[in-house]
Amino acid sequence: MKNTNFKNYGRDVFSEKEIVKHLPKAVSAKLIATMRESKPLDPTIADAVAEGMKNWALEMGATHFTHWFQPLTGGTAEKHDAFLEPNGPAQAIIRFSGKNLIGGETDASSFPSGGLRSTFEARGYTAWDPTSPAFIKRHENGATLCIPTAFCSFNGETLDMKTPLLRSIQAVSRATERMMKLFGQKKAHVEVTLGAEQEYFLIDRKYYLKRPDLLQTGRTVFGAAPAKHQQLEDHYFGAIKPRILKFMTEVENRLWELGIPAKTRHNEVAPAQFELAPMFEDLNLAVDHNMMIMEVLRQTAERNGLVCLLHEKPFEGVNGSGKHCNWSISYGGRNLLTPGENPRENAIFITLLLAVIRAIEMHADILRMATAGAGNDHRLGANEAPPAIISVFLGDDLNEVLRQIESGSSKSESKRGQKLRIGVDTLPALPRDMTDRNRTSPFTFTGNKFEFRAPGSSQNCAQSQMVLNTIVAESIDALCDKLEKAKGPFNEKLQKLLQYEVKAHKRVIFSGDGYSQSWLKEATQRGLPNLKDTVEALAPLKDKRNVALFEKYGVLSRSEMLSRWEIGMEDYQRRIRIEAGIALEIARSMVLPVVADEFSELATALGQAKSDGLKAGIRGLTALSMKLGAGLDDLHVKCDALEKALSRGMEPPSLIKAMDSLRKTVDRLEGLVADLRWPLPKYREILFVY
Repeated sequence: MKNTNFKNYGRDVFSEKEIVKHLPKAVSAKLIATMRESKPLDPTIADAVAEGMKNWALEMGATHFTHWFQPLTGGTAEKHDAFLEPNGPAQAIIRFSGKNLIGGETDASSFPSGGLRSTFEARGYTAWDPTSPAFIKRHENGATLCIPTAFCSFNGETLDMKTPLLRSIQAVSRATERMMKLFGQKKAHVEVTLGAEQEYFLIDRKYYLKRPDLLQTGRTVFGAAPAKHQQLEDHYFGAIKPRILKFMTEVENRLWELGIPAKTRHNEVAPAQFELAPMFEDLNLAVDHNMMIMEVLRQTAERNGLVCLLHEKPFEGVNGSGKHCNWSISYGGRNLLTPGENPRENAIFITLLLAVIRAIEMHADILRMATAGAGNDHRLGANEAPPAIISVFLGDDLNEVLRQIESGSSKSESKRGQKLRIGVDTLPALPRDMTDRNRTSPFTFTGNKFEFRAPGSSQNCAQSQMVLNTIVAESIDALCDKLEKAKGPFNEKLQKLLQYEVKAHKRVIFSGDGYSQSWLKEATQRGLPNLKDTVEALAPLKDKRNVALFEKYGVLSRSEMLSRWEIGMEDYQRRIRIEAGIALEIARSMVLPVVADEFSELATALGQAKSDGLKAGIRGLTALSMKLGAGLDDLHVKCDALEKALSRGMEPPSLIKAMDSLRKTVDRLEGLVADLRWPLPKYREILFVY
């Protein structure tokens, strides 16, 4: 039987195939050149593109169009306009012009701006990104044409995630072209690629609706650990349950229609946790696709009576969810982080490798900033996620190669017996199969790419990729500066440079257990930054050195960086206050009355038993009533403490401390109150019944 699902791949995308079909030949050639090679767009083709795109969208059932953009909320935004326009009394025409395609206007002051926009300064603009194809978003009784766009204010400040990302891609592309020219390579197209692995939880909707904390914050502020959770390690890669497999199949079918190359699906480590991984794509497109993936996951879950949780740590005591960003650079279609077939290619590989290591060592603080957030604070440093300390894992073989480069030794043999020449006489041979994987490392080399494991599952990966591109561009340029200024044969200059770079930046390389306490101590001794929470992690945005770097490459201006600090801090404080508020509400209006009723019944039963002269059961009733009474008193005190912290406008650390203290009391009471009475679905229900 033929599988028709694959035939629908890309059905809802204005792809190159549809572009050629619906646009004049000369127009389609120019647009495709822009999409493939990032060549400047010819503005004279806008009307023709708009007409062809409109005709295609109408064929696909669309009645509206929207400029789809990614504001600094971390999500996506859209405003729908109908293709319909009045043309006299009770008459209308279908219209979509080049002006409609290229730009739109929205209320910029209603989105986070970090002070770049006053509330009375409303004008903002969306601008078409032709490198990311338009697509159709479907709903129950219609469809909308979505046009990926950038978003900026009236004065030109960027208010989105896409614009700085595109700027950073341009920066690292120019730096890579410069490096390749020094190696005698012909000019070619640079492509930065990304494969973003998406982790998520699925729970039954009926339990979700009974948990105000999940509804309000995406995570449980209360919940005692069940007897069994993930300690038997039986969920990871286990057989996928039929209801979940049905959900996954629907997700994949929809993603394939959107041209998103969803490849892998499996159970993750924690119960009710899963992962979806697409194949590698152009970075800008991959970021757009990841945002679409998250939306499809949520919508498909709802249709199946489930809820998809993308919070980094929805359940205390079990693994949280991340978004592993696999990053690489290609030149003329060849991955530069793959060891080559000849000495020159391997010299390029080692040079780029050291440029990345240098970037991480010198700019770890700003890279850590890109993963900051209230949700990720619960995850980073826990037993399933990399620590907040940014280090690089290379594996034993590559570590040995770098050791020999540093020492000047030319002899090398891989454990696997395979060797490659670097292209410089004094450089060691380079093994092909170079790394194991280290899941405790936040930044690990995995054979032909770097995997950045620190970003959280709910975060827009544009931020981390924007930072990574920028700091790598700076490092490549720094190495190129030294090579251009040095005198002597190229190979000798390169050998000395690589030797120096290994010595200067090797402190960031770490191959051990990133979860261990000994690593925290060692990292401190090495002088590596350990930005433990969001407040500390956002501070590098205000550092003059970082501001100068991002201004130099035109990725972010000083005002744009400071605005992101302001937005990040406001978001963090608001989220913590929301969590504290819902914790107080649940404790007072749901938990406390139940505990009080239980205690009252026990006290009445105890009094009656004593008056009846009963002896059996008195000790048990007394012990339980004392525990409940003490818990009731403690609950009252801790609710008052949290209320005071909220009313006095205390900072997040004080609120978090009060919430944690209240949680201990509530979670303890969960094990004392009758199961039928407890007002919240328990972890053993939420995590295992789906």
